[in-house]
Amino acid sequence: MEAMRSYERYGLLLNERVVKTPIAVSAMAGIVDAEYALARSAHIGAAFLGGYSIDAPTMEASRDLAAAGRPEFLYDDPVEALAAQVSRMAPSDIICGLNLRAGSAESLAGIASQIGDSVIYEIDAHCRQEPLVRARCGEYLLHHTDLLAESVRALKREEVTVSVKIRAGVSADDRLLAKKIWKAGGDIIHVDLMDYGYQKVRQIRNSSPLFIIANNSINSFEKMKDMLSHGADMVSLARQSDDRTLAGLDAAISRFTGEHGWYNAPKQLCRGGDIRSLAFCCMPVKNCPLIPMLEKIGLSREDYLAFKQKAVAETPLDFGSQTCFGSLAWCCKDSSPCMFREMTLREAGLSSREYMRQKKQLADKILQHLFYEHADTHPC
Repeated sequence: MEAMRSYERYGLLLNERVVKTPIAVSAMAGIVDAEYALARSAHIGAAFLGGYSIDAPTMEASRDLAAAGRPEFLYDDPVEALAAQVSRMAPSDIICGLNLRAGSAESLAGIASQIGDSVIYEIDAHCRQEPLVRARCGEYLLHHTDLLAESVRALKREEVTVSVKIRAGVSADDRLLAKKIWKAGGDIIHVDLMDYGYQKVRQIRNSSPLFIIANNSINSFEKMKDMLSHGADMVSLARQSDDRTLAGLDAAISRFTGEHGWYNAPKQLCRGGDIRSLAFCCMPVKNCPLIPMLEKIGLSREDYLAFKQKAVAETPLDFGSQTCFGSLAWCCKDSSPCMFREMTLREAGLSSREYMRQKKQLADKILQHLFYEHADTHPC
């Protein structure tokens, strides 16, 4: 029952399991293990344990880092150590991920083949410590993206869910990086935003349909909302993943969703929204940000009109002759005052919350169209 309520609230699935809240704990080497995650289980939906070094080069790098005073997980048998962590997590309602450092794609595939598909496998393309870079993991993969793509493909051959943890601004072009991870079969991009903020989230969302987890200094609801409203599906916390902060974020996003219906609704395009905000755009009849966006994604005005009209057919959005363009399909976000939209909703017996849920379904269709049905002409 609780899982069903969570799905009705957020509509989130990871690794074919319902995510109870769009908040995760991010890996911190030597710190985030099953015990750490379970202690925070009341207010997180996912936890990425690790980072774990899993082959000879990366395990040696971890020993070097530990000798220099950095917290590290050290063990003789990575399969045994990780299997024990997965076993401890299994009874919980937290989606479990393993953040893995490996010097080769074969090492990652070997771990997945032995532990199985009950967890998400997160490739560590994030750590920047020199011993790890020398071991051909962490940031090394952001400069050698063909090797990163090879690692994604190796894991996907094991039929598991794959996340890639990256550090923004390290690769030559994060838009191309996101697309490469997606095309290789990746499912999730977990991005440490560094100092880039929500603009980087929007850039990645406009470049791929990947599930996006935004990370770094998200310790207030305003920061969380910035990430979600620019394309993130989830946020993660590391050093600031204390119970008070997590509880505050969890309560705030639950209240917001209860009021608005769509927990990560984008800002409108004219206010800096991501590609999902096409769900709120009107007909392309005036000089506004919609026109250059359509040109950028290679969609003609005629195709945009036809697609949206087809997408809302026989839905509650295919209604509203008294609205500006004759249908709720072209109406704006619930936060923008509009007496015509509100009058139409009352006439249709549709709450503002349900209206936004319908807009989310429209946005999902837009992403499907642009990244799969229209992918050959999408230039991003």
